[in-house]
Amino acid sequence: MAHRSGLEDPERYLFVDRAVVYNPATQADWTAKKVVWIPSERHGFEAASIKEERGEEVVVELSENGKKAVVNKDDIQKMNPPKFSKVEDMAELTCLNEASVLHNLKDRYYSGLIYTYSGLFCVVINPYKNLPIYSENIIEMYRGKKRHEMPPHIYAISESAYRCMLQDREDQSILCTGESGAGKTENTKKVIQYLAHVASSHKGRKDHNIPPESPKALNKLQGELERQLLQANPILESFGNAKTVKNDNSSRFGKFIRVNFDVTGYIVGANIETYLLEKSRAVRQAKDERTFHVFYQLLAGAGEHLKTDLLLEGFDNYRFLSNGNITIPGQQDKDNFQETMDAMHIMSFSHEEIVCMLKVVSAVLQFGNVVFKKERNTDQASMPENTAAQKLCHLLGLNVMEFTRAILSPRIKVGRDYVQKAQTKEQADFAVEALAKATYERLFRWLVHRINKALDRTKRQGASFIGILDIAGFEIFELNSFEQMCINYTNEKLQQLFNHTMFILEQEEYQREGIEWSFIDFGLDLQPCIDLIERPTNPPGVLALLDEECWFPKATDKTFVDKVLQEQGTHPKFQKPRQLKDKADFCIIHYAGRVDYKADEWLMKNMDPLNDNVATLLNQSTDKFVSELWKDDIQTFQRACFYDKASGLLEPPVDRIVGLDQVAGMNETAFGAAYKTKKGMFRTVGQLYKESLTKLMATLRNTNPNFVRCIIPNHEKRAGKLDPHLVLDQLRCNGVLEGIRICRQGFPNRIVFQEFRQRYEILTPNAIPKGFMDGKQACERMIRALELDPNLFRIGQSKIFFRAGVLAHLEEERDLKITDIIIYFQSVCRGYLARKAFVKKQQQLNCLKVLQRNCSAYLKLKHWQWWRLFTKVKPLLQVTRQEEEMQAKDDELVKVKEKQTKVEGELVEMERKHSQLIEEKNILAEQLQAETELFAEAEEMRARLAAKKQELEEILHDLESRVEEEEERTQGLQSEKKKMQSHIQDLEEQLDEEEAAKQKLQLEKVTAEAKMKKFEEDILLLEDQNSKFLKEKKLLDDRVNEMMSQLTEEEEKAKNLGKTKNKQEVMMVDLEERLKKEEKTRQELEKAKRKLDGETTDLQDQIAELQAQIEELKVQLAKKEEELQAIQARGDEEVTQKNNALKQVRELQAQLAELQEDLESEKVSRNKAEKLKRDLSEELEALKTELEDTLDTTAAQQELRTKREQEVTELKKAIDEETKNHEAQIQEMRQRHSTALEEVSEQLEQAKRFKVNLEKNKQSTESANKVLVSEVKGLQQAKTESEHKKKKLEAQLQEFMARVTEGEKGKGELADRSHKLQTELDSVSALLEDAERKGIKLVKDTTVLESALQDTQELLQEETRQKLNMSSRIRQLEEEKSTLQEQQEEDEVACRNLEKQLCTLQAQLVETKNKLEDDVGMVEGLEEVKRKLQKDMELATLRLEEKGIAFEKMEKTKTRLQQELDDLMVDLDHQRTIVSNLEKKQKKFDQLLAEEKNISARYAEERDKAEAEAREKETKSLSLARALDEALEAKEEFERLNKQLRSEMEDLMSSKDDVGKNVHELEKSKRTLDQQLEEMRTQLEELEDELQATEDAKLRLEVNMQAMKAQYERDLQGRDDQNDEKKRALVKQVREMEAELENERKQRALAMAAKKKLEMDLMDMVGQIDGANKARDEAIKQLRKLQSQMKDYQRELEDARASRDEIFSQSKENEKKLKSLEAEVLQLHEDLAASERARRHAEQERDELADEISNSTSGKSALMDEKRRLEARIAQLEEELEEEQGNMELLNDRFRKTTMQVDTLTLELVAERSLAQKSENSRQQLERQNKDLRAKLGELEGSVKSRFKASITALEAKILQLEEQLEQEAKERAAANKLVRRTEKKLKEVCMQVEDERRHSDQYKEQMEKANSRMKQLKRQLEEAEEEATRANAYRRKLQRELDDATEASEGLSREVNTLKSRLRRGGPISFSSSRSGRRQLQVDGTSLDLLSDDEVENKTTDANANETPAAPQPE
Repeated sequence: MAHRSGLEDPERYLFVDRAVVYNPATQADWTAKKVVWIPSERHGFEAASIKEERGEEVVVELSENGKKAVVNKDDIQKMNPPKFSKVEDMAELTCLNEASVLHNLKDRYYSGLIYTYSGLFCVVINPYKNLPIYSENIIEMYRGKKRHEMPPHIYAISESAYRCMLQDREDQSILCTGESGAGKTENTKKVIQYLAHVASSHKGRKDHNIPPESPKALNKLQGELERQLLQANPILESFGNAKTVKNDNSSRFGKFIRVNFDVTGYIVGANIETYLLEKSRAVRQAKDERTFHVFYQLLAGAGEHLKTDLLLEGFDNYRFLSNGNITIPGQQDKDNFQETMDAMHIMSFSHEEIVCMLKVVSAVLQFGNVVFKKERNTDQASMPENTAAQKLCHLLGLNVMEFTRAILSPRIKVGRDYVQKAQTKEQADFAVEALAKATYERLFRWLVHRINKALDRTKRQGASFIGILDIAGFEIFELNSFEQMCINYTNEKLQQLFNHTMFILEQEEYQREGIEWSFIDFGLDLQPCIDLIERPTNPPGVLALLDEECWFPKATDKTFVDKVLQEQGTHPKFQKPRQLKDKADFCIIHYAGRVDYKADEWLMKNMDPLNDNVATLLNQSTDKFVSELWKDDIQTFQRACFYDKASGLLEPPVDRIVGLDQVAGMNETAFGAAYKTKKGMFRTVGQLYKESLTKLMATLRNTNPNFVRCIIPNHEKRAGKLDPHLVLDQLRCNGVLEGIRICRQGFPNRIVFQEFRQRYEILTPNAIPKGFMDGKQACERMIRALELDPNLFRIGQSKIFFRAGVLAHLEEERDLKITDIIIYFQSVCRGYLARKAFVKKQQQLNCLKVLQRNCSAYLKLKHWQWWRLFTKVKPLLQVTRQEEEMQAKDDELVKVKEKQTKVEGELVEMERKHSQLIEEKNILAEQLQAETELFAEAEEMRARLAAKKQELEEILHDLESRVEEEEERTQGLQSEKKKMQSHIQDLEEQLDEEEAAKQKLQLEKVTAEAKMKKFEEDILLLEDQNSKFLKEKKLLDDRVNEMMSQLTEEEEKAKNLGKTKNKQEVMMVDLEERLKKEEKTRQELEKAKRKLDGETTDLQDQIAELQAQIEELKVQLAKKEEELQAIQARGDEEVTQKNNALKQVRELQAQLAELQEDLESEKVSRNKAEKLKRDLSEELEALKTELEDTLDTTAAQQELRTKREQEVTELKKAIDEETKNHEAQIQEMRQRHSTALEEVSEQLEQAKRFKVNLEKNKQSTESANKVLVSEVKGLQQAKTESEHKKKKLEAQLQEFMARVTEGEKGKGELADRSHKLQTELDSVSALLEDAERKGIKLVKDTTVLESALQDTQELLQEETRQKLNMSSRIRQLEEEKSTLQEQQEEDEVACRNLEKQLCTLQAQLVETKNKLEDDVGMVEGLEEVKRKLQKDMELATLRLEEKGIAFEKMEKTKTRLQQELDDLMVDLDHQRTIVSNLEKKQKKFDQLLAEEKNISARYAEERDKAEAEAREKETKSLSLARALDEALEAKEEFERLNKQLRSEMEDLMSSKDDVGKNVHELEKSKRTLDQQLEEMRTQLEELEDELQATEDAKLRLEVNMQAMKAQYERDLQGRDDQNDEKKRALVKQVREMEAELENERKQRALAMAAKKKLEMDLMDMVGQIDGANKARDEAIKQLRKLQSQMKDYQRELEDARASRDEIFSQSKENEKKLKSLEAEVLQLHEDLAASERARRHAEQERDELADEISNSTSGKSALMDEKRRLEARIAQLEEELEEEQGNMELLNDRFRKTTMQVDTLTLELVAERSLAQKSENSRQQLERQNKDLRAKLGELEGSVKSRFKASITALEAKILQLEEQLEQEAKERAAANKLVRRTEKKLKEVCMQVEDERRHSDQYKEQMEKANSRMKQLKRQLEEAEEEATRANAYRRKLQRELDDATEASEGLSREVNTLKSRLRRGGPISFSSSRSGRRQLQVDGTSLDLLSDDEVENKTTDANANETPAAPQPE
């Protein structure tokens, strides 16, 4: 991988730069464009933004170069937000797909980050350069840290495994898999390096101050252990690694390194288990590859002395070094040899051991130099030069002569004698290569054993271990052999382990978080493929069939393939080769893909034969090391068959030496040798492989696995380059994508509550109230406000979980919200600045006008005498009014004194109330004291509980120690059990030996019989020679007769052919009749189509009725408008109630604000409705594209149909010719027909499954129809209710209109609002028009879809016709098959006759050779005819295969259509769920409305009361002026008191929270104790169950033995009848197949009928959807009506403005009249002005006093409310205290119960211990007795021998006789054992059938669950549709409110006009606004200068309006 590079910063290669990731610019760019991933040939996937959607296709623009491309929608994959860029754990990605995973890995790899998590996986990509991330500083950085605290690293995986081992006391494993060159070995090294650093004992004692308990010598020894562990790797690499094309240091073996640790966490030893070495590499290598490193290191690094000792030569002199000396760049073999030697010294290898090892290495090279030649006259091999053999024998300590004899003429056992058999050159070469491979493998296993011995330290007991597995990953090549199947089988098992552990962890987290979740075992997904490979029986798997074939002498690879196809042809994970000329023999569908296997030399590889003669020589070698290598003890080392490369042939371990006589019977090139058994029958590679794999999986299952997946980025070994397709293939093979698929089933995205709230609270601004709120509650409220589907999220205890893709959607919503807020903020700021500038400009303009006017007035009046007089008289006018002012002051004094008296009285009352509040405060303080005492008692209780908890924990520790003792005892029992099992295995091996001996005898018998036959034939030949002259004439006559008989036979064959021809003509007639039937069915379908057209016309009539109802509603609306006009007329009459109406106006303004809030909410809901509408339109477009695809497929089907008809005619001709063929052709046809029958059975099974699915779909659609009908009724009821509510609201509107009167203040506001409403209405009308257009488009789309549906129905009918044609074709083939079978039987009879005649003619043919040569020519001509016919047959089969492919395409289109139908049903359910939710929300809204009405009525009553009180208070207002200050001071005092009380309350609350926390802690401790108790119980129960299981197994064995004996007797009786029964069974099978075919046809017809019904149901559903669309159209029409009403109101508004203009013109005329009367009214105006000033002054004082009174009353009411609130709070606290006390009592009761349970458990444990102790004592006593008895027996034997020596000889003779009897009995026993095995096989088959039935039931259950899930999805869709309906209703209400506002505004304007008219009639002053403008009154006075012209009056009025508009209350 990589090593330290000191110059670079290591953190650059570990940490991600978050500033780049959280870049707001990239986030904004992502939100602005709809960015997705599209497939790319060059980059795998490319980023692109969606520009346009065209049905099933999408137009996208590539982000890289801006080019546009058209992509299918199914090929598009979603992109994650930029927030997830370079994420460390890919399971956190919200869009989990291949493109996102690849992009994340690519980004991290290019940034130098080679490690990435993917759930449980750690994915590593080889950087091909040194990285500085493996130093000791980095190790210290990761030490003690949790996985999520640090970036991904192999050290983080190692640390988490180490910590889990120490904390949980659970064994750990780290599984490193990947292709060759991906970095498995390097990562394994890094794991060992980390563990050696972290867990080294000597370092631990220095660093952590652990007291040294052991002496110094032990400490030093332990210190060396870690060093030796690190040095073991170079030795293994030199002997087990080699250079390949992909990797310079590729491990050619699998290994499992087990590092043992003690209880304190220090390394105490290690053990390395290696799995099958690729030993074939020692013999030959592919191009540009090397053999194992040690050969090159030895030749390059050995000294001269060592070279002479080892007889070493140059690189080119060795045949086994295929490519000579190939060097590795950057490495020196000489230096590596020295490092290997140093490592061996560190591992304490002795010098003698090293030399012996190197001798064996040199000997392996010398094996290749032994050359054999073929002798001239014979095939026998010879050794012309034996120099290489001499060197080899010198190195191995053998005799040269014996070695050459064993190779060239090995001894083979024939009967009881040994015979020498000569070997051919090929056999000798094969034997030498096999010996070389076996020798090297034994050396490698001895080396591993020696390393383990060095690393094994028994002084410390290993408590637990960490295992590191380094094996090859999944491999898929063009053609795969036995080795690849074994690799892929291993990876299937490992992937199953990963799936199981991954989702167990996932689901444990769900349980921990309290989420409802049904357990899913995803490991079962891979079980069918594993069964296909490893299943022993019923049907046997591939490995079992391979082992079975190895037992048959004449078996070949072809027979093995045929047997596999026969047994596993129907398996879902098994496929036959698609073409006859296909190179592959069969295919297996693994989880990573489809793999083609070629079965060449599988039998040879599985048996792995070896020359026994040389093996015995090597065992007897003079070299002790060599003889030790070939001992039987070495064979017991554990191993398995794991591989690292495809090129290496599988070479199995030599568990025993398979005799060559086994292979001699199998293959012509085989060779013979003595057959030997070593401890039982030979075991195949497949058996050994399976056993070792099961052991490995058992150890892995007992550990906690950690997964590391290594990936090779490119094949060029270049740094920084990543091939996306290569990486994707590896991700698929490594199971990363499989893990992601499983992750998607759950809730992959999860966020802590605080983060979720902080990030997404902006989407729900009003959902969370102010103040503190728990994170979980806040998230629940937010989710409710977001209205997410409940299936998309789960809320746990500390996190919130989401399905894949939800967070991306929330991110988009958040970004849109932020952009809206920013845009709104910017618009407000700009508007504010613009208004400010406008007001400033307006004021400047007004100032200029005033200045100009005053200057002109001054210039005019400057020389006017009257003006001068006026200026002089005016100051004198104020003197006369001083007395009047004094009088007014006195009156005011009197009023103030009255106020003072009143305020003093109120002050007395306030003091009394103050005293009452103080008393209440004291009471609260007493209560607080009581609560503190209660809290102290609770604290004492908690302390007691803590003490009891400690006691319980001590008891638990004792119990745990006892349980550990019990476990040790159980381990002892298990070891005894293992001994018993080994004893049983030995007995079985003896049985196998006896069976082998029997087989040998049978072979000898066969050979003897063959010799006898030869002798008899020789005798017959001699006799024939004596009598040949006499019998020449007879022989010629016989030959003539035979020729005549052959002629008659040929005539009979011609007759048979004529019969077959007649039969085929009859079949043609049947086919024509079926065609006619098909036409009839087509006519019936057309009739059904007409019926559907009639139903559509009925639906159109219903639509017309609905439109008539809409018109009636329009008439009712017109009536309502007339009533509204009448109400406006009444409003004009009620102008006199001005003062009351003003107060009502204020209340109504508050209500208007609330209505505006409702309006905004309605807008939001409308936006959501529009989004849903868009989604529906997208779905419609998707449906269109799918229909177009189906149309395309129909055209293709028609073409296929015509092709098929042509092919049928061609096949008929071919069948006519086939009848004339030879016997071999008939046999081939038989085989092909068997395959065709299997295909038919597969089709039958598929049709059955399809039928079941159709029935389920039918039921679901029927239920969905019922639900839809009920929902339509509900919608109609909701519609009627909404109409009633509408009428009520209209009545309320009339009441409000009657109350509301004209007010001058609201004039400007209403004008502004009317303008705003006008603009909003325009926008709304535009939107409505768009909606109408979209609705029309949707109607058109639905009509198009209906027509498309009809087309698809017709296409389906055509498909059914084609299927029926296929079924008729199958029938024809079956009939042809039957005829061919008859012919075959006849031909076989003829063959037998011919064979008899040939036997008689053989003697004659010796003389008549010339005639025979003529016959040979005839035979050659026949063979040529046969070849032609074979070619024709191949063409016919090719055509059949093409038809099969076309049929598969049809099936795929059919499944795709079915899936689309299912998706539509899911969408429908979703719409239904939406509709139901909307109905619920509607009901809630109605309830809220009713509550609001009640509240408004209550407020009206309170308002009336308040008005009455206000009138009373106005009379007292003058006397309360002085008392106001005192009241304010009292108020401040009360506020201070209020603050004090609040602080006291908060203290109380905090104290209460502490009590709650303590209780919660106690509950937690109780729960943990309960869990520990339950665990103890389960452990005890498991121990009892294991004991029971062993006893049951013993009983079962006894019962089985008895049953076997009975079965044996039955089998003997039934053997004779078996042959007859087999014949009958074959006939029955043929008949049953015909019956099944007929049933299948019927079932197909039924399925078609069900399909038609489903299509009818679908049409009904479409009609209902149309009804819903019509209802929506009705709502749109109502909106249009409202728009027309708004336009009417606008017209009325314009009329009001015209009337106002008329009033202004009248006012101008009145002003002219007033000017004529100026001189008369001047004096009156002066008086009026003075009185007016006095009145204003008085009014101001009155208003101030009223305000003071109102403030005082509000202060009182606030205090009273505060008092009430405090009382309620106190009551609440008392209730909570009572609840806490009750909880404490419950806790005490539970605690007592737990203590009781603990006591009972301890008693039970004591009893169990006493029983165990008794059993142990009794066992020891029995052992003592046994020893004593043995000693006595020995003494007795000695005494007997001394006395009875004479009788011993006689007894020995008897013993010999008994031995012979024993042998006979052993033979009988072997026969009995055979019968037992057969019965066992039958039993297993029955068990497998039962298991298959169980699996079928499980599959049916799964299908039921899927159907239920589909129903749920459809319901959810329905609810969404309901939500849309409610949103539309809300939008309609919002428009109604806007209309009401507009009517109010128009009424206000009309009232203003009326008031202006009335004032003009009265002749009083005109004021266009009440009190806010600065200069409002138009005064007419003799001395005033406010006389303006007409234009100035208009300017003033507009100025006044402009000044009033800013003061208007803006809507929120």
